[in-house]
Amino acid sequence: MTANANPTVRRRRLGAELRRLRQASGLKGSEVAERLMVSQPKVSHMENGNRAIKPRDVRDLCTIYGVTDPQVVDSLMRMAHESGQQGWWHSYGDIPQSVYIALETDATSLHTYESLVIPALLQTPAYATTVIEETIPRLTAEQAAARLNVRLRRQHRVYDPARPLRLWAVLDESTLHRVVGSPDIMREQLDHLNALATEPHITVQVIPYEAGAHPGLSGQFSILRFADTPAAGVVCLERHTSDLCLEKPSDVQHYGVLYDHLQAQALSPDRTRDLINDLIKRYIDVVDRP
Repeated sequence: MTANANPTVRRRRLGAELRRLRQASGLKGSEVAERLMVSQPKVSHMENGNRAIKPRDVRDLCTIYGVTDPQVVDSLMRMAHESGQQGWWHSYGDIPQSVYIALETDATSLHTYESLVIPALLQTPAYATTVIEETIPRLTAEQAAARLNVRLRRQHRVYDPARPLRLWAVLDESTLHRVVGSPDIMREQLDHLNALATEPHITVQVIPYEAGAHPGLSGQFSILRFADTPAAGVVCLERHTSDLCLEKPSDVQHYGVLYDHLQAQALSPDRTRDLINDLIKRYIDVVDRP
């Protein structure tokens, strides 16, 4: 699934859930099409998220599949209604990672591993500005400003008191040593990281250099989970122009096991804060040095 993918994430998730319900009922797509008095391609398009799904269609499908729980039916119909709405990020134009942002906005939990930089949701404005400007060649000032505004807007999920995102970040120690911008920017960033790590819904762990080889050496990834499908999840691998998002249960399970190993090899949250505080002192010494 790429960043410019169509349709919306909600439509894809709704289609996947309708496919699961059909399979659980033992019906084939052709049988469902016959009962709905529509073509079989229409049923396939709905399940693949390639077309809008009307709440009325969802209600009829639930009846065919024997779904009687009113909360489940209402949840699916609400997803159908919301699938036609655009997210806040569309107002910023053609922004890469739009599919990932949609997933992140809907997620209730995010487990992320970073080997090169501090995760976007935990970045200060100065750090984020430097990362955007220095890692994307030939970016105009307007494009850089738009990306920064989107990144800072995404961070609202971290601070939302009504619906805070359960965020667990595991970082390779190299993310703390790589000087992004300047020692002063790094000191501010690490102060910010430690402050956020004291929040009850945020956990930060660092894998120290002495841990040696570990499952995260292959690169960054994130696992997102959602309230309406807690048993499922999506794995996202960040790329320059688009993101690869994996939804197969076997893929999600594989990366879940990787993340369990990363957590086990990382320092505890308390020891992580001690390590970060030691580095903050070094950056202070560099900034204060005449």
